[in-house]
Amino acid sequence: MVGVLQCVVLDCPEPRVLAGFYQGILGGEVDRPDRRWKLDDDWSTLHTASIVLGFQRAAEYVAPEWPDPRKPQQFHLDVGVEDLGVAKAEVLRLGATLLDDSNDVWWVFADPAGHPFCLVWE
Repeated sequence: MVGVLQCVVLDCPEPRVLAGFYQGILGGEVDRPDRRWKLDDDWSTLHTASIVLGFQRAAEYVAPEWPDPRKPQQFHLDVGVEDLGVAKAEVLRLGATLLDDSNDVWWVFADPAGHPFCLVWE
């Protein structure tokens, strides 16, 4: 083993806004002070029970377009939920966009910066 995963970082145009969006989905604390990084307009974090997500300002951010391979998603987050319908309503209320709800087990959404993420029925 070389190291330990510190956080997963998403590029975006508005770091604090996206941190708040994911806080609405995952809970946790936005911008908890941490010696590993400086919090400012270009960097925001979300400490959850299981992982830290980092949000980094990208000046010329271009959102992925799922499932278009010309603008690939690069990676996505899977969020386990007990009820897809209830979770769908909540992420839409928080600002997500529905991309595909045709599957019985997982549905695809985009966060406010365009990153795809899935709600997965547990």
